[in-house]
Amino acid sequence: MAVANTTKTSWRLQEIVAHSSNVVCLALGKNSGRLLATGGEDCRVNIWAVSKPNCIMSLTGHNNPVECVKFNNSEEQVVAGSQSGSLRVWDLEAAKILRTLMGHKANICSLDFHPFGEYLASGSMDTNIKLWDVRRKGCVFRYKGHTQAVRCLAFSPDGKWLASASDDSTIKLWDLTAGKMITEFTAHTGAINIIQFHPNEYLLASGSSDRTIKLWDLEKFKMIGSSEGEMGPVRCLAFNLDGCCLYSGAVDSLRVYGWEPNRCFDVVPVGWGKVADLAICNHQLIGVSYNLTNVSSYVVDLTRVKKSGSVIQGVIQDDQPLTEPSPKGSTLRRNYDRPLTTCSTQRVKQSSESDRRSPEGERRSPSSEDEKESSAEIRNPEDYKEIFQPKSAICRLIVHLTFNCYLIQCSREQQNACITTLTSSSVLIILEFHSFVLGDDEALAQIRKGHDTMCVMLTSRHKNLDTIRAVWGSGDVKTSLDSAVSMKDLSIVVDILNIVNLKPSLWKLDLCTSILPQIEELLQSKYESYVQTGCTSLKLILKRFWPLISDTLTAPPSVGVDITREERHQKCKACYKQLKNLSNVVKNKADQVGRHGSAFKELQLLMAPLDY
Repeated sequence: MAVANTTKTSWRLQEIVAHSSNVVCLALGKNSGRLLATGGEDCRVNIWAVSKPNCIMSLTGHNNPVECVKFNNSEEQVVAGSQSGSLRVWDLEAAKILRTLMGHKANICSLDFHPFGEYLASGSMDTNIKLWDVRRKGCVFRYKGHTQAVRCLAFSPDGKWLASASDDSTIKLWDLTAGKMITEFTAHTGAINIIQFHPNEYLLASGSSDRTIKLWDLEKFKMIGSSEGEMGPVRCLAFNLDGCCLYSGAVDSLRVYGWEPNRCFDVVPVGWGKVADLAICNHQLIGVSYNLTNVSSYVVDLTRVKKSGSVIQGVIQDDQPLTEPSPKGSTLRRNYDRPLTTCSTQRVKQSSESDRRSPEGERRSPSSEDEKESSAEIRNPEDYKEIFQPKSAICRLIVHLTFNCYLIQCSREQQNACITTLTSSSVLIILEFHSFVLGDDEALAQIRKGHDTMCVMLTSRHKNLDTIRAVWGSGDVKTSLDSAVSMKDLSIVVDILNIVNLKPSLWKLDLCTSILPQIEELLQSKYESYVQTGCTSLKLILKRFWPLISDTLTAPPSVGVDITREERHQKCKACYKQLKNLSNVVKNKADQVGRHGSAFKELQLLMAPLDY
């Protein structure tokens, strides 16, 4: 990311020639602010690292201009919609096409990925909204109601609702569980270009070609404010990461808004013209715009932008005068509590099989576009590996003296946690004493001097990992894991799990029964690396084995003696009991803030079926 300019609030980062023909659409990765996807009339999707001039990857397969692009939340996938109405989803880490989805009859205008499940929504010029199951390659529900093109889609942060905005000047809010519209907002007088959910509160912001931004209370389903003063159509909105203010990308400027009372805190001149997308990263706001074949990126230093204080320009709030601001930290409406609703086959309203096979397009005959081969051409291998395959760069540890000195001062548990992190969580990278060698035996002796406890601990760790490696070599993963558990050293368990987590095919039901009790300990650890590994393992277990566990436990008794089935039933029963215990741990930690809080909220949603 660009280094902040110490004298300017905003500056241009770079301008690139993005396509061989005109650029039609673009999207920033919202998670990192580091990735950019562009779609062009040349029918390609190009992937870029923001601030770098060379294209990382060029994705082909569409036979018509690309009208819309979107990254998923982890930025491991990108979806592109074309002028013909087809969708293509690429796996960026694997550099390959993942899915081709057909069904819309006209241009794709809007896309969004569900925040947790393997689902995405698409809106089209045909006025329809479709919810797609990426895993099963099909449309699971169609939402009807708009009378013109659907310009923007957004899932709520808890994954419970889908908001849609249209050229017909309306916003509709859809309940994914019930499969029906909850409410409709009709105060705009022009096409609505952008909608954004507040990251925490039940609040929605919308920007329109009528040159206003409106704020909607999602508890009372009413408008609580409407801005005035935008110089042109509002195309981009972004809430600050903590939700304290709203940024609006206007023509050649950035405006900063507050609400209740609604006011404009700051207007920052930025030469980005008609900005097309915004993202926030490291206290910087990145804005991108395009003209013909070129794409330009700009940076705004948010540390130099007013987010509170004196009002630059007031805004109308339901025809009422401005009131005093609420005390800092107060909440006027409830926050998303991430209710036990998830976008899964059990909890999302789906069309019947006959509806999905209706003549509206989901099963139409392959066209010339379907038949065109899709590919992902890596144009910049170094950037590709750095961004999409950081785990593949496995190298030997060279631990420097400064780090050794740090370890020496740590407790045994802290040393284990730190070493586990540095080993890239791989048993293949066994931590050996010669990893500490600086090329001079005397230097090594000096490091060891007076630190016998540290040396004993490392020797024990080395011995245990060697034992595990010997068992692992026989191909028996469960025995390897059981051996690690029997050593009563969580750091060893973490090393094994991080290998297994990278290869989901290694997971078996037997493995689940052994590891679930260990995961409970990991989730309650005070070390971040342990918690992260526990969350990853539990997520894999739920996704791969919950359907089997549920089906096995709810199946009617078999006739006769079936030893294999009985064994599977006992294992599933044991797993279910352990998962129920874990669900209480997850529920208690779901209110945490930060990265782990988000992981626990996702796990809470995945574990929702346990309560039924």
